Amino acid sequence: MSETVKDTGPEVIKRFLRTLDGSPGVYRMLDAENRILYVGKARNLKNRVANYARLQGHSGRIRRMISETASMMVLTTNTELEALLLEQNLIKQLKPRYNVLLRDDKSFPNIEVTTAHEFPMIRKHRGRRTKESQFFGPFASAGAVNRVLNQLQRVFLLRNCSDSDFETRTRPCLNYQIKRCSAPCVGLIGADDYASSVRDAERFLRGETTSIQEKLAAEMNAASAEMEFERAAALRDRIKALTNVQSVQGVNPQGVPEADVIGLHMEGGQACIQVFFIRANQNWGNSDFYPRISEDNTPSEVVAAFLGQFYEGKEPPRLILLSDGIEEGDLMAEALSDRAGRKVQLLVPQRGEKHELVQGAIRNARESLGRKMSESATQARLLEGMAAAFDLAAPPRRIEVYDNSHIQGAYAVGAMIVSGPDGLEKSQYRKFNIKDAELTPGDDFAMMKEVLSRRFKRLLKEDPERRSGMWPDLLLIDGGAGQVSAVREIMRDLGVEDVPMVGVAKGIDRDQGKEEFHRTGRRPFALQRNDPVLYFVQRLRDEAHRFAIGTHRAKRAKAFTANPLDEVTGVGPGRKRALLAHFGSAKAVSRAALADLKAVDGISDALAEAIHHHFHERG
Repeated sequence: MSETVKDTGPEVIKRFLRTLDGSPGVYRMLDAENRILYVGKARNLKNRVANYARLQGHSGRIRRMISETASMMVLTTNTELEALLLEQNLIKQLKPRYNVLLRDDKSFPNIEVTTAHEFPMIRKHRGRRTKESQFFGPFASAGAVNRVLNQLQRVFLLRNCSDSDFETRTRPCLNYQIKRCSAPCVGLIGADDYASSVRDAERFLRGETTSIQEKLAAEMNAASAEMEFERAAALRDRIKALTNVQSVQGVNPQGVPEADVIGLHMEGGQACIQVFFIRANQNWGNSDFYPRISEDNTPSEVVAAFLGQFYEGKEPPRLILLSDGIEEGDLMAEALSDRAGRKVQLLVPQRGEKHELVQGAIRNARESLGRKMSESATQARLLEGMAAAFDLAAPPRRIEVYDNSHIQGAYAVGAMIVSGPDGLEKSQYRKFNIKDAELTPGDDFAMMKEVLSRRFKRLLKEDPERRSGMWPDLLLIDGGAGQVSAVREIMRDLGVEDVPMVGVAKGIDRDQGKEEFHRTGRRPFALQRNDPVLYFVQRLRDEAHRFAIGTHRAKRAKAFTANPLDEVTGVGPGRKRALLAHFGSAKAVSRAALADLKAVDGISDALAEAIHHHFHERG
């Protein structure tokens, strides 16, 4: 239900209040232009909304919100738990101005063991967990996962190659030569022995390290007693690697087998939340977050908002240790338990090992926020310098830098990076696969036109009134007057003529430090070699180039490693292995007669016809 009136403030809320009853649910407060101001949940909607029907007794933030409220919307639910879950979904989706917002939410990598294969692979994994694999995590960063994977390969000799590589190898790869794989692809280890190594790796990731070390030590002693000194030395190296992987984990709490440790520090209207991931009695890294808050937000409000948004789409652990208690903690624990399908406990420890873990998280949050505030001050001065150097009306809050990458037109990609008051905003980076089939290979102007057209057509469609904060205040273009003129023409065709743009050309002798800057209708100019703004622009240009090159290389590598059978509907890993084992290669499959395809075990007549049609249709 909704009400739209011209006036704003408590009187609007009083009129809306007459339509409410005591049901649980979620309410939304909107301004005169129907922008979402706030999303909240209530056990009793009438009682909760009644609190907003006056301006007195609230913090400055809430008073401002009430004074701007022009209408409200309500969704009733059956229970308060449903209301809490709906509230968190809407906050994450709508990003209301007056809610505490987790701005830099991210996914975390896991270690995946692909148990569906006869010889499972161990690898890094992001995204949704599937039933076909075992997952261990989360880890705080890709670096933390890579360090553990590197050591696990040395200890357990598990493969990390793709299934297609595994099926087509005829001799061991380099990983076998450097003793990081047991080469199951060519039969140098049997399925039973390899399965035993997989079980040991899984036990290690569950924290059962002592029994694994004892088992390896017994095997080493037995090999030595039987004069198999080479095998004994290999086992000794594996024990050393296992000891090393335990030591690099840092603090390994003995009394906390599984927990997320959440520590909050607030200062100067800003907040940092530090999260430590404890799994299998091991510290699997930490990550920091900087939610958007107001100066009058309490620690309890910030932690409660963080919990709801952070675990949306993530599986919570059995125990979450908090630096600050939250209101309705039992309800939040019930919501997280419902999400995980098992009991989740929230605890604010006061003593002992758990308390020390929380204090460590708080200390890290305080230090991280201090560094960020220092960097933000420096960044603010740089943005002020950008405004002065390029004659902008105000320091830019969003700078977009574009670059292209290709090899003689092949695997062409465009890239956009974003910088603002908080530095590089990597969550805002965008990749553009160049799609225009009629584009002349290597035509950078045409590629830039496609990228900018796609970018700004979407902005014009989704945010024509420029309220989202996604419109740039400055475009940096890699190139001189010609590139700036071409981009200006593209933007004019799109009807966007008020976004400032600056071309960055290498200048005399293409020497870094002698860059020339170009703007439409103005003479080129240069900055002093020691000007911090010049260094800042160089960093932005280099970051755009790095991102474009990385995107291009990833696209090229994917094309090189692609298997034509992956494109055939109905051909999964098992059938692909059967086809490759029968014919020897994907090329041979593509040339096979229909009768030969039907002769392969596991390939039905219908699938054989589909495979034959797929390759025949392609010519």
